[in-house]
Amino acid sequence: MRAVILLVSFYGALSQPVENEVLKEFVNGNHKFTAAVYKEILKNEKGNFIASPFSVETVLALTNEGAKGDTSSELITGLSLPKTKDNIQKFFKTFLPKLKKSDEELKILSANKIYVKEGVKLENDFKSIATSIYNSGVSDVDFKNKVEAAETINNWVEDNTNHKIKNLIDPDTLDKDTSMILVNALYFSGKWASEFQSYSTYKKKFFKTKDETVDIDTMYQSEYLSYYENPALNTKFLKLDYRGADVSMTFVLPNAVDGLATLEENVEQLLVTQPLIKAIIEVEIPKFVTETSIKFKPILQDLGIQKLFTDEADLTGLSSSDKNLLVSDVVQKAFINVTETGTEAAAATAVHGVPSSLPPPPKYSFKADHPFLYFIKYNGIVLFVGRYATPS
Repeated sequence: MRAVILLVSFYGALSQPVENEVLKEFVNGNHKFTAAVYKEILKNEKGNFIASPFSVETVLALTNEGAKGDTSSELITGLSLPKTKDNIQKFFKTFLPKLKKSDEELKILSANKIYVKEGVKLENDFKSIATSIYNSGVSDVDFKNKVEAAETINNWVEDNTNHKIKNLIDPDTLDKDTSMILVNALYFSGKWASEFQSYSTYKKKFFKTKDETVDIDTMYQSEYLSYYENPALNTKFLKLDYRGADVSMTFVLPNAVDGLATLEENVEQLLVTQPLIKAIIEVEIPKFVTETSIKFKPILQDLGIQKLFTDEADLTGLSSSDKNLLVSDVVQKAFINVTETGTEAAAATAVHGVPSSLPPPPKYSFKADHPFLYFIKYNGIVLFVGRYATPS
């Protein structure tokens, strides 16, 4: 069998009734898949990590366009995608163009690319769907020259993630049997709607455990923000919006210093929209940078996607010249940098005032001085999910 390698990388509104139903179906599946991936990562990673399950969904949804039979069924079920290819296509055709926003306040960039071995021809239907639905480019590459091939792919990934993701593919993973590589790159950077002031950042103790602390840079602000304390989960939620679009980062903080492990057993519930209230919140959140490399093949296999990686794979819809394709690996590198502005760029502070004629709003505190998790949503879809537990 010929091998296909899938690579995913990350930095960083539907209007018609039918489209809204497709969006709802995808959002529900996206949350389910995100929770499942999070729990799988936890099996091997107890420290900090960042991942983009959505990026995996995108590149494997593209792969599914060439899959048939049980191979396709396993992909749709394992990824929790909409039940039909028609609905999957409707979603990505509408949503992916939304991931092309670039201005001073917000950058969301998604790009797909198919690299094929010289002489391999794509099926016309697959090529048409790849370009028209997934906005995917197609390029020939000589996989026998594995160093040059890896450099070509890695340069493309760097260019599409603002040079944050480097060396996604190891040349040693390529060989003469590699015939096709599908890549999704997803880059995000945004400025907080309510920024932290750098002069308010200070050293504060972070509890790695109940008995072990370390001093870290902690950002501070007291502002009118979206907040909720869920008594059933014994957890606080803080949603920080970005400027320019319906994008937000939610921090999920257990009340107990050592409560993250228990909380992570209920990740599905954490991704559900909470009944947030607007209030004055005294916020303390660490500045942090996290970079993670993830081998997704065993994760996907544990989620029931089996045939894709074996000689039983039916990817006959991908290529007209090579009918014996299988996927050899799915890898991802992800990166996040949380700062006072929300991005590396400086910006004016947004002031959210409360009318003086109204009674003062309630005041709460959200002090992330112990392990927590977080996720970034766009139009309800979880683009990125991560955990912060061990300051470096």
